[in-house]
Amino acid sequence: MIDEPLISIIITYYNKKLFIDQTLQSILNQSYKNYEIIFVFDDNNKADLKYIRKKLSKFKKKKLILNKKNLGAAKSRNIGIKNSRGDYIAFIDSDDKWKKNKLYNQLKFMKNNSLVFSFTSYSLIDEKDKFIKERNVCMDADYESLMKSNYIGLNTVMVSREIKSFLNFPKLRTQEDFALWLRLARKKIKLSHLKTNLSYWRKTKNSLSSNAIHKIIDAFKLYYKYEKKNFLFSIYSVIVLSYNKIHNNYFLKN
Repeated sequence: MIDEPLISIIITYYNKKLFIDQTLQSILNQSYKNYEIIFVFDDNNKADLKYIRKKLSKFKKKKLILNKKNLGAAKSRNIGIKNSRGDYIAFIDSDDKWKKNKLYNQLKFMKNNSLVFSFTSYSLIDEKDKFIKERNVCMDADYESLMKSNYIGLNTVMVSREIKSFLNFPKLRTQEDFALWLRLARKKIKLSHLKTNLSYWRKTKNSLSSNAIHKIIDAFKLYYKYEKKNFLFSIYSVIVLSYNKIHNNYFLKN
């Protein structure tokens, strides 16, 4: 690839020392090398900071941002976005991993098709790296289908700086990425899928993203407060969302 635009990789960190080395190593292993790391340290406990600094020393282009207090993933990602310089922005959580050609293949796909937003298929793994299942995306995302199911994995997303002004994660404990995708879909931004599996999403026992109660509460807030649906429709939408999640909805193929 002759033209090698800079990709900003946004990572937020909170109590994930057990997995962060694998996450960072998967970035170091990327075949595409023109990227910068925007690492937002969001842990009140600074015990891991020395370890993080050591791991980040391996990267040529990086920025370590220390939050004065725990702000949560949404605000931390927003801080990372504001500090990014890249032509493209990619997201990865501090317990997930990418395959070697993730950045190269996705960037090529976006440039060849003049896209501003893309997401890909991904694999689910557990805390011991054991494969759980594969989630194959089979369609682009639009508002109507996303309202029924969030089939866009955060760590598979890459966006162009052209839509940077729209990238603002709302203040939710979970579902914050889902809320952002819905907002972009409402603005008629094309959310394009690449079927190739390029990422690993890690399911952990104690993560907020795995907490069903928090996800149900935040899903209701998302529909009622952010999407401004009425009370009954919001309840109905939460039920549909939960059903599709449990039954491996038809927007994803296992």
